[in-house]
Amino acid sequence: MQKKRIVIALVVGMVMIGTIVFGLLFITRNTGKTEKVISSEEAQASLGDMVNQINPATAEPIKSSVEYTSKEVEAEELPPLDNNEVTCKATTPLYAEIWSSPEKAGTGKDGWLCEMAEKFNASGANLDGTAVNVQVRNMSSGLAVDYIASGTESPAGYTPSSMLFVDLLNARGGATKVIRERTVGNVAGILLDKEHYDAIIDKYGTVDLKAITEEVAAGELTMGYTNPFTSTTGLNFLISCLERYDSKDPLSTEATNGFKQFQSNVPFVALTTVQMRDAAERGKLDGFVLEWQLYQNEPSLQSNYQFVPFGYRHDNPLVACKSASADEEAILELFAQYCDENGTDLANQDGFNSKDDYICELPEVSGETLVAAQDLYKRNKDNGQAVMAVFVADTSGSMSGAPLQELQESLINSMRYINDGNYVGLVSYADDVTINVPIAEFDLNQQSYFKGAVENLRAAGQTATNDGIIVAASMLEEALDDVPNAKPMIFLLSDGEANADTISFANMQSVISGLRIPVYTIGYNADIAALQKISSINEAASIDATTDDVTYQLKNLFNANM
Repeated sequence: MQKKRIVIALVVGMVMIGTIVFGLLFITRNTGKTEKVISSEEAQASLGDMVNQINPATAEPIKSSVEYTSKEVEAEELPPLDNNEVTCKATTPLYAEIWSSPEKAGTGKDGWLCEMAEKFNASGANLDGTAVNVQVRNMSSGLAVDYIASGTESPAGYTPSSMLFVDLLNARGGATKVIRERTVGNVAGILLDKEHYDAIIDKYGTVDLKAITEEVAAGELTMGYTNPFTSTTGLNFLISCLERYDSKDPLSTEATNGFKQFQSNVPFVALTTVQMRDAAERGKLDGFVLEWQLYQNEPSLQSNYQFVPFGYRHDNPLVACKSASADEEAILELFAQYCDENGTDLANQDGFNSKDDYICELPEVSGETLVAAQDLYKRNKDNGQAVMAVFVADTSGSMSGAPLQELQESLINSMRYINDGNYVGLVSYADDVTINVPIAEFDLNQQSYFKGAVENLRAAGQTATNDGIIVAASMLEEALDDVPNAKPMIFLLSDGEANADTISFANMQSVISGLRIPVYTIGYNADIAALQKISSINEAASIDATTDDVTYQLKNLFNANM
């Protein structure tokens, strides 16, 4: 009996010790791990179960020949001109159309050029007795250059935010004539939250581009900027950053290496200022680029951020394009003179002209250098890391017809903008999910499989968007075992509807957030709010692409990210 009691006591003791040890191991399982590691581990643990529930199919591989052209067919990629709104319409037969950057061709505080055009048109202006007007079209600076340089469309006059885009246009064959080097004054700046601004003052004694880029490169500051292919402020930041590392040769190895170190700690390059500001408002960014005029007109920005000017001035030049007739050039001169004499007070009220004390100390830069800088950015923005992307294509019944056709054409056309050495896969979904192309390096063989799969997509059934994203995430996680330093991302091409998911949005969101995979969404006649909700999980762009401009939108997206 005594022995039996001893045995029982030993067994109970061992059980108690085991329970205590297990409990301690459970309690301390995350000791020493960062929140990022913990959430990633939890997401990975959930991912396998979710994929098993979805049970995706795998399609038979289909090859298609890949055609290469010696020159980019820019004209075919551009959206119809009418997609860009005319914000002041001419009413006389003889007029000059001006393409303008948005900060002065919109409404309210962003409508200086339109208001001046309306006043000019009502002033009785004439050319040799013939009444004349100007017409204003609102357009991003980069898109205007693409239209004009490709020979697709051309206005009489062009007024981007800065001479940088005029020089870029001239380098691409634009051959412009300067009407005014400045219509209204403005400068670009970096907005820093006040905590980081004060910290940089304490550390460096001043806040300038050099101090800010050093803090970003060291991982002490999270900053975003806009796409240098489309945004004047983004292009200004790119060339200023390169010249900060080598003022004599911004294309040198020293400048490139400095930029790569800086870029390695930039979470994303925004396609639009709106996307960048949304990220800042959600606390994802400590700093971002913006023009002074926009900053001055937003009290909330002034309350939360300090403005640090940088780079080349944004003095909104007006130039005549080579397509302009002699009469159109004369009208542009009349309009510029009218603005000189009557536009200063309105410009001041709209937030322009109040940073005239800022002087750019950077050397003059040629248009050829700017073209080369954009190419340098495209090749070095990922700091030597491969990008690993899965395209998730909605093939539900609501995508039937024009949306799916445009998805196919735009994806095939955009293949040329994916850098060598990146990795690509393709998933499609309707009621169920299909892995059409497993992830592999995007060499000629993979391009052939990708093109063949895209060409053979067919639309039918309901929409399991969350399931498609989860399968893509699982493919990325598996492929990252072989290429651990790659940058994973997902491109979702959809109309935004979701009605047949196995996995709930909340569970998908939890996994994608934990894995920190950005999901870029491209909407085809879409529920944009639903797509924006997905992209905002990890601060990726959401593009509202109508079926006639998605090709150009994808080109810009891939230039910025692939």
